[in-house]
Amino acid sequence: MKSAFRTSRLAAFAALLSLSASFAATSVAHAAGVLSIARNEDSTTFDPIKSAQNVDNWVFSNVFDVLVRVDATGTKLVPGLAESWSVSDDGLTYTFKLRDAKFSDGAPVTAEDAAYSLIRIRDDKGSLWSDSFKIIDTATAADAKTLVVKLKSKSVPFLSMMALPNASVLPKKLVEGAAADTFAEKPVGSGAFSLVEWRRGDRIILKKNPNYWDAAKVSLDGVEWLVIPDDNTRMLKIQAGEVDAAITVPFSRVAELKKNADLTVISDPSTREDHMLINHEHGPLAKKEVREALDMAIDKKAIVEAATFGLGEVAYSYVPKGSLYHYADNLQRPYDPEKAKKLLADAGASGLTLNYIVNAGKETDEQIAVLVQQQLSKAGVTVNLQKVDPSQSWDMLVTGDYDISVMYWTNDILDPDQKTTFVLGHDSNMNYMSRYKNEEVKALVEAARLETDPAKREAMYVTLQKMAKADVNWIDLYYSPYINVTRKNISNFHQNPLGRFFLEETVKN
Repeated sequence: MKSAFRTSRLAAFAALLSLSASFAATSVAHAAGVLSIARNEDSTTFDPIKSAQNVDNWVFSNVFDVLVRVDATGTKLVPGLAESWSVSDDGLTYTFKLRDAKFSDGAPVTAEDAAYSLIRIRDDKGSLWSDSFKIIDTATAADAKTLVVKLKSKSVPFLSMMALPNASVLPKKLVEGAAADTFAEKPVGSGAFSLVEWRRGDRIILKKNPNYWDAAKVSLDGVEWLVIPDDNTRMLKIQAGEVDAAITVPFSRVAELKKNADLTVISDPSTREDHMLINHEHGPLAKKEVREALDMAIDKKAIVEAATFGLGEVAYSYVPKGSLYHYADNLQRPYDPEKAKKLLADAGASGLTLNYIVNAGKETDEQIAVLVQQQLSKAGVTVNLQKVDPSQSWDMLVTGDYDISVMYWTNDILDPDQKTTFVLGHDSNMNYMSRYKNEEVKALVEAARLETDPAKREAMYVTLQKMAKADVNWIDLYYSPYINVTRKNISNFHQNPLGRFFLEETVKN
């Protein structure tokens, strides 16, 4: 049997190692040129096609690179790995001229790598984005630096989709070869930074990639993404100077942080929309009338005032305010718990009980959960709150182990096709795990992607916003800016409206 003395010594030794590691990590995080960023959750993978989460995409953008980028203003497309591109007269063939770039291991980025990456995101069984890329007929390398993509039909959003972080160009040899099994843990990309180590649940350590095509522009020596799920702890660490930056600042802390002379609070325009996902396959939730009742029983204005401290605004469409084709006159159901109660009774759903998955440690999410629980009770709905670690909630959505849950979305591309496809017309991800199904809506999503007349296309997206609201695919809650905070010695730390951090421009003085 194991002796208590030996166990005790091992425990003490482990504690000492942990303390030493913690001290070393803090030293590294404060090293000149290394930017430490506290965030509320860990990454899930480094395989771009197998994620649809900001927590992954925001890291992907500085580890991998895409053919075409969205600029810092979030309004136009600019060159990425592709220096230039041209489109055939019939709109079916796109030719990309790649710049002289290298992966972090020194291997050249080739048109073959780019072609492989596009076919992989279209065809791989694990791809969450396959539906969005089925428009591609062929992708081939005309030569080492010329990529030719032929489409099955014209597609207005196609070029915008090339800026999607999940469509990053990956090294074919490594993804297909011996490193295939470990690539999602130990990736090789062509972005401004490369992965040194991923300590799950703790941090991601990046270093400047000397092979990055624009390395001369990068000021930082490295970046550490620290996992600090609890909002309060994260804010205390930035105030104490233990980290250089903290993202997703709770609304309740903004005023306090602005008074701190050592900090800079940053509010960037965003495409963020918080919404309540509904599992359409769970009993009464399959009935539109039940979902309508839930929508009417939730007081969005009260949520905006209490949970966002007035910094958000009520949402009424899945297309964010300020985005292309946003429909400002979309239906907004009035807050009416009595009418909601009657709707539930008429639908045979009186006494409804719902399991609400809540991201533990996220202050705003927890506040909303309590508010929604109280509001729905007025309509006779019992809500059981199940707090789980944010790293677990995604898996629960995927498996359908929930009734309702508040999540959020930010656009990754300029065109509305991405979000529309993902939440209304996508089979492979069950319409953002809601299990929402409407074949008429799905057909219109596909038609809108192909329509080249701007006026007709806008009309299609207006109709889609109306149909989604009529069906209550989910419950729109609020729009809000990105709110982050840095120490005063940090400059050029910002996100564009799509959420990309331009860490290649960030300076630590």
